[in-house]
Amino acid sequence: MKIFVKAKPGSKLEKVRKVSENHFEISVRERPRDGKANLAILDALAEYFKISKSKLRIVSGHAAKNKIVEIL
Repeated sequence: MKIFVKAKPGSKLEKVRKVSENHFEISVRERPRDGKANLAILDALAEYFKISKSKLRIVSGHAAKNKIVEIL
């Protein structure tokens, strides 16, 4: 399954907001440096879906705010 994520790095609060069936907005505290924000986004999604982080993979948008994440 693929989901579409709009990343909001550098936020004061960390939260996952479901916009529609497969669209999410994810706010994380980490800044987009050295992939730290991407790791935080995967952590937040793993906690939201109650799955292991190894079951998530960013398919596209590694350096963009809009990402496609695959759930294996």
